[in-house]
Amino acid sequence: MGELLNRRRSEIDTRIQQLEKELQDAEKLATDKACVYMTGSFGRGEASNYSDLDVFIGGKDNEGQPLLTRLDEILLKAELIKATRRLGITDFSGDGEYLQHYSISQLVKTLGTPEDDAKNTFTARLLLLLESRSLLNAEVYERVIDEVIGAYWRDYEGRENEFVPAFLANDILRLWRTFCVNYEARTSREPARQKAKRKLKNYKLKHSRLLTCYSILVYLLAVFSEKTTVSPGDAVEMTRLTPTRRIEWVLGQGHCSRAHSKVRDLLASYEDFLTSTEAPEETLIERFLDREQAQREFKPANQLGNLMFDIVEIIGQRNRFHRLLVV
Repeated sequence: MGELLNRRRSEIDTRIQQLEKELQDAEKLATDKACVYMTGSFGRGEASNYSDLDVFIGGKDNEGQPLLTRLDEILLKAELIKATRRLGITDFSGDGEYLQHYSISQLVKTLGTPEDDAKNTFTARLLLLLESRSLLNAEVYERVIDEVIGAYWRDYEGRENEFVPAFLANDILRLWRTFCVNYEARTSREPARQKAKRKLKNYKLKHSRLLTCYSILVYLLAVFSEKTTVSPGDAVEMTRLTPTRRIEWVLGQGHCSRAHSKVRDLLASYEDFLTSTEAPEETLIERFLDREQAQREFKPANQLGNLMFDIVEIIGQRNRFHRLLVV
């Protein structure tokens, strides 16, 4: 990986250490009851100075009732807001709309039900696995991940030598399609500036969202290609890697050697994206107001998608898991 991403990873480690020092009171509120995990560019290990901080609160419960009380949840959120402002981090996106608390029971019991989308547990659970990093109470965070993976691997017993993680893969593909549909549903009949902002979101979708979703599918596919199964332990190890580190991990897998040149090209293309978006949002919107410039920006975005497709094809080799991802 290139210099830019290595620098950002180092800078984020420093910023998180600073955050943790500012959150000592918050940690006391959450101890043994809840964790705070980051998603978005901080969770992916690639935040710039212009990135906001996206977090969720994941909590233990007792017979379905969260151990973290409603009042302590409010105090915890207040500590998070004050800490980010003291450190000059951009305010939480959506005016704090997504700063939510979900118990383990909520994340697990809504899985596969109609309430999953309505309660936003679908997004919170998937981002936990796809691009999260613990900010407070790592022990509770690991417990939440174990419980969620256990729910997705509920049919593993008795199929240990041939388990295809179909349930999780289908949810990841659904999340990706949801991102795409949400973009398309909002692009018509908008003012020019709003359209430019939407184009910018689509540009980021074709890079960071694509890498977030498909890096985990590539990882699982590579494990299955070697072992003809994927264990819960494999899944846990997967969650400990950021999307870019999952792609880098492929470079260390000998059985994936035919995909290595494509993987290197994809990583280089993604770093170019990070470089091009290292600017305030208003500056980026101005760039996408120019139709010709916007078209030029989307060419490498489409190429990154082509590279990811090639990697999936090379690693999958038409095995059972590969077939499930396609049909």
